[in-house]
Amino acid sequence: MSIESGARDSAARTEAARRLAARFSMTGRRALVTGGSLSIGRSIALAFADAGADVAIHHCAAADIAFGKPQAAQEVAALLRERGCRVMIAEADFAMAGAAGRTVEAVVRELGGIDVLVVCASIQYRTSFDTLTNEQIERQIQINFRASIELMRAVLPPMKARGFGRVLTIGSVNQTKPEAELSVYAALKSAQHNLAINLARECAPFGVTVNNLSPGLIATERNRWRRADAQAWAEIERDSSPMGRAGTAEEMAGAALLLCSEAGSFITGADLQATGGRHL
Repeated sequence: MSIESGARDSAARTEAARRLAARFSMTGRRALVTGGSLSIGRSIALAFADAGADVAIHHCAAADIAFGKPQAAQEVAALLRERGCRVMIAEADFAMAGAAGRTVEAVVRELGGIDVLVVCASIQYRTSFDTLTNEQIERQIQINFRASIELMRAVLPPMKARGFGRVLTIGSVNQTKPEAELSVYAALKSAQHNLAINLARECAPFGVTVNNLSPGLIATERNRWRRADAQAWAEIERDSSPMGRAGTAEEMAGAALLLCSEAGSFITGADLQATGGRHL
């Protein structure tokens, strides 16, 4: 191969990479990722920044402390700034009624609007149904469902008025394959999925897509305690899906980028099962 032909091939590959990146571009978009300081939310926020978006990461300080990551939001914000985007940290406990709506208001004031919303913040209590306390049930209902409604009621009207929007709810394989120890959590994920489908139909004529991403077993901060026993975790992974392994937060970020970028412009009302085949 001559130097000249090698240079042409290199230029062609560079141009092809540019065209591919344009398909997944989020340049100029303003994204709010709830639960964005850790795990799946964190990886999605970073992927959006790589795609050109400005990013607001919501987090609950008490939750980060409970996971032993008190500086998680600041750490991911630093990584986002390294990517050259505008960054906002929005701290709020969605267990408080109205906190989700106030978070949207704060982000709009800072970024000027929200083009993309990822509803990732959630909690779960891994216990049998008959031992769940009323407080645990109510807390899950507030954070996992009522806050989702607050968020979408706040972002959807402006999105519809502008003629563009992307909403992605993070569901769970528990919508269709519920675990006995996650009964209320699974029921609420199913309700959130149903809400997303209804809103997708309503918003489609306005250029706004609403989709749901349902992860299977993913290695996250939430299940880090289960990974302390390597042998026990290996057995959990082996039984978790036909792939026989847990997924990664980064793998979920790729799916989120598809649904929230230009590449997903004709996808709405979808439930993307990123489960390693467990849903089959």
